[in-house]
Amino acid sequence: MKAHQTIRALALASVAWSGCVALPALAQDSAPAADTGTDIVVTARRREESLLSVPIAVSAFSGETLERSGAIDITDISNVTPNTTLENSRGTNSTLTAFIRGVGQQDPVPGFEAGIGLYLDDVYLNRPQASVLDIYDVERIEVLRGPQGTLYGRNTIGGAIKYVTRSLPDQFSLKLRGTYGSYDQADGVLTVSTPISDLIRVGGSVARLSRGGFGDNLTLGIENYNKDVWAGRGTLEIGGNGQPVLIRISGDYTRDKSNARNGHRLIPGLISGAPVLDDVYDTRAGLNNPKQDVKAYGLAMNITAELSDHFTLRSISAWRKDTSFTPIDFDALPAVDVDVPAVYRNEQLSQEWQLLYESDRVKGLLGFYYLDAKAATSFDVLLGLTGATIGLPGLNGYTAGDVRTDTWSVFGDFTFDFTDQISLSVGGRYTNDKRSAYILKQNRISGTSPEFGGAAPIVIATATNFRGDRTFKEFTPRASLSYKPAPDQMVYASYSKGFKGGGFDPRGSGTSAPDSNGDGVRSYQEIYDFLSFDPEKVDSYEVGYKGSLFDRRLSLSVAGFYANYSDVQIPGSVGCTVGGVQSFCGITTNAAKAHIKGIEAEANALLARDFAGAGSSLRFVGALGYVDAQYKRFIGPAGNDVSDIRTFQNTPKWTVSGTLSGGVAMAGGSLDLSTTLSYRSLTHQFEVPIPALDQPGYALWDASIVWMSADDHYSLGLHGKNLTDKQYITSGYNYQSATGVSTLGREGVLTAFYGNPRQVFVTGTVKF
Repeated sequence: MKAHQTIRALALASVAWSGCVALPALAQDSAPAADTGTDIVVTARRREESLLSVPIAVSAFSGETLERSGAIDITDISNVTPNTTLENSRGTNSTLTAFIRGVGQQDPVPGFEAGIGLYLDDVYLNRPQASVLDIYDVERIEVLRGPQGTLYGRNTIGGAIKYVTRSLPDQFSLKLRGTYGSYDQADGVLTVSTPISDLIRVGGSVARLSRGGFGDNLTLGIENYNKDVWAGRGTLEIGGNGQPVLIRISGDYTRDKSNARNGHRLIPGLISGAPVLDDVYDTRAGLNNPKQDVKAYGLAMNITAELSDHFTLRSISAWRKDTSFTPIDFDALPAVDVDVPAVYRNEQLSQEWQLLYESDRVKGLLGFYYLDAKAATSFDVLLGLTGATIGLPGLNGYTAGDVRTDTWSVFGDFTFDFTDQISLSVGGRYTNDKRSAYILKQNRISGTSPEFGGAAPIVIATATNFRGDRTFKEFTPRASLSYKPAPDQMVYASYSKGFKGGGFDPRGSGTSAPDSNGDGVRSYQEIYDFLSFDPEKVDSYEVGYKGSLFDRRLSLSVAGFYANYSDVQIPGSVGCTVGGVQSFCGITTNAAKAHIKGIEAEANALLARDFAGAGSSLRFVGALGYVDAQYKRFIGPAGNDVSDIRTFQNTPKWTVSGTLSGGVAMAGGSLDLSTTLSYRSLTHQFEVPIPALDQPGYALWDASIVWMSADDHYSLGLHGKNLTDKQYITSGYNYQSATGVSTLGREGVLTAFYGNPRQVFVTGTVKF
């Protein structure tokens, strides 16, 4: 049996923010820190330790504070986290686009590793589909900035986001949370758990999340930007509570049947003359086959065994699968012109082992990680208007891409406390990534492919029929040195190397590969070299300060960073020709080298206490991020350096937020009020500036009022999001030349997707 088959078999067998406060660490329990100034306990380095001892740039959001702020899904934390962008990918409701410090991945097709790792209860999610996780049954969400890989899971080049669900309590617990608000938002979450014996506990949650559309599809007569989600999670825990072994088995399921999210045209139809609509949430998109349908589910088993006073063994086994059918109407018009029926299918099996060690002066871990992942997509690009003009009815640029990942890693990280003041942490990771791909790209006629309900297509040209594989190996070290001039203060300096594996572009056209012989025939090696791309790497340097000041009334976290980013993968898609006929092609290169530098600061200040009677408080929490990301080399299509006219996508130079919150005793309980103002500067959607799509700087204003009973059994909240009803672009499609000529289709594609408008809703919670 081969090594990876053995590992696969073993894996299968073992299967403070008050109201809206972002704490500058992974808060286990933010409540004590709010007024008493006690140290926040964090787990950023896989062990419990004080925030002031962690030389890592990290933010965290507890489940309680997320609920008090009215957070809806994981993207809500983006506005209050420095140098972080989390948003729905263009054209979808449930696919996540994530960027941290200029590093990320916008395109969700297989073949590209994520620049930012997303974890659900320590399980790495290999693909971004179905990853816009809703906020329910959550203990905390953690955001780690900079390269990660020596402490857990998958290597990630830009950072990691960890969604941690609640552990089961030792006694019967029931919680019911309901929400109703504007656009007929109606959410309900029921959570129940109970002990079966002293050692066994079971629990689960069921969530129904729904909302009417922000706009309408004027062609299909359905809502646009609506929400229709069922979700559930179940957990079985065995052991713990003083026992040396804890086994946690969990499963989750999500079904999203929301309508497809269609965009707003920014230009009139070039052929039809269809005018630009007044409401940016309305659309004229005509594609609704297949109907959007997203299914995602998985199983995980986490075992923790305390072997001795010094050693702990952990095993994390997981299997996940998701399928996303989605119609994407690029031109957002009734005509069959750049209409894309698509499906994504993903499956993964992962196994992780960690051996943790802790003594008075040495703490650390050794780990092994394995991932076997399958990611496939197939889609049509229906070019009916184009085909009609050249006598090819039902012209279709069909693409199928299937990418397999087989990867394993060994990693370790140890901290040596030389004195109570000076500590050195060193770690490293060796990664072996194997990528295998099958890519089929054809021009067809007769319309939609059979998997989307069409008849048997007629192939008129094949651009790509390719199979290939490639292996990438890399060692990535990390080191940090910290010094505590006082017990509540720390300064640190760190270095880490990040690595993201290469792959194959599943949309690439073999006929676009260089023809060295000039005979019109490309060799396998020429196609292989054209479709594949190399890993990207980053050398990241960071210095920081963390401390509590003024009798612990102010906690402050400041970091400055510099990154040398090389072999940057630049994915893209263009209008091209296959067999002399227009089609859609992907082009991915390692065209760029960049330097990224910036600063981040987070502050939590208790401004007043007991100013209006017992229990009253006034607090300010702020976050600031600045990033200067510049390409130093960017090889354009003509082979020349165009770095001076290229920009970083989804990376605003400034991200700023401030929350003012207060609490006072009222009506046998407590009343918390908070208001948050956040700002993001100019954001580019692509590497090439596009004024019509690029979003100028804007501010969002949120506010919440929440009453909680003294026994914590009841709460009632009123929440407002985007209270000024600001319209802002989050993503878009562009197939227009600089002179306004369409490069794909005939009506022209310049389509924008917008963030949520003003929403006001009430929440009520009952728990026992």
